[in-house]
Amino acid sequence: MRLHGMNKNYRENYLRFKTMKIRWLFLIILIFSSLVSRSASINKDKIQDETRASEIKDLKFGMFICWSFSTFSGNEWTPTLDKGPSFFRATGVDTDQWCKVAKNAGMNYILFLTKHHDGFCLWDTKTTEKKVTNSPLGVDVLAKLRKSCDRYGLKLALYFSEGDWNWTGAVDGKGYNSGKGINPEIKKAQLKELCTKYGAIEFFWMDHAVGDGGLSHQATVDWVHQFQPDCFVGFNSGETAGRLNIRERGKPGVIGDETTVGFKSHVHTNYDNFFVAEFTYPILPEHEGGADWFYSLPAHDNLVHSPEKIYNDYLGAVKYGNIFSLDVGPDYKGKIRKIDVKTLREVGKYIKKGKILSEN
Repeated sequence: MRLHGMNKNYRENYLRFKTMKIRWLFLIILIFSSLVSRSASINKDKIQDETRASEIKDLKFGMFICWSFSTFSGNEWTPTLDKGPSFFRATGVDTDQWCKVAKNAGMNYILFLTKHHDGFCLWDTKTTEKKVTNSPLGVDVLAKLRKSCDRYGLKLALYFSEGDWNWTGAVDGKGYNSGKGINPEIKKAQLKELCTKYGAIEFFWMDHAVGDGGLSHQATVDWVHQFQPDCFVGFNSGETAGRLNIRERGKPGVIGDETTVGFKSHVHTNYDNFFVAEFTYPILPEHEGGADWFYSLPAHDNLVHSPEKIYNDYLGAVKYGNIFSLDVGPDYKGKIRKIDVKTLREVGKYIKKGKILSEN
């Protein structure tokens, strides 16, 4: 049909009809494309989780660095309300040494304590004056560590205490059952700083000992993913959320094996959402007095787990697809103990040679 053969009204109606038809057709295509895109996005997210889990498993073995007020108190938990940043009396910090020792031990990442329950922040936060840059050391330790990790080819993961003894509702020096530190806005602000100022974070190790800080675990995961969507998040206890199964004082094994968990209170009701399991314990064996996760006391300078035990747990991590974060506490000078350096050097030799051991 030719338009020039139509009268004016018929031609206008015909053109209007054709335009509406094209618009409807375009709208249908747009809706269909959106549905296909959404479906592809859902599938893509699932593939990303599985791919990311594979990358996390490839980390295998790392160094957990605990360095804070408790390094100087000689106790595992250090009441904080009467202490300012000057209580952190480090005379130096050698993050290059930490990373060099880790690299020589066959480790692939550093898990760094950014804030313990005492609320002292090891980065230059804007949320509190109780921070390392206000201490005599005056150094943003996390920023320095980030550079050292990059220099030695190590990934970076972060420990973070969800609650805080400085926050409303907390009982200074006490755990969850005695009072929960509540301040969700500061918790969010601190996590945002950690996620946006220090490069890619492989995973967060969240400590629930003083509660969730007023922000649920699922909300915490969602908040972290706004800034670092590929970062896995795990919680040692409390509400089940995240992709990473944390085992404090645990051991190697399949996800869901309750015998691999160090504390009965840390057993989850279900394990369906977990993709990877992490376990950790201190390099210091059991001892009288002093701290466990932090540098203990000079009297314990020669106490250390054997390289054979550590290596066998590394082999278990590889066998079950776990990651193993061995805790090491730097001393007052910000250096790893000589006995730890020697022990980890032996572990690195075992890993390099693929040695088979019989000790459990």
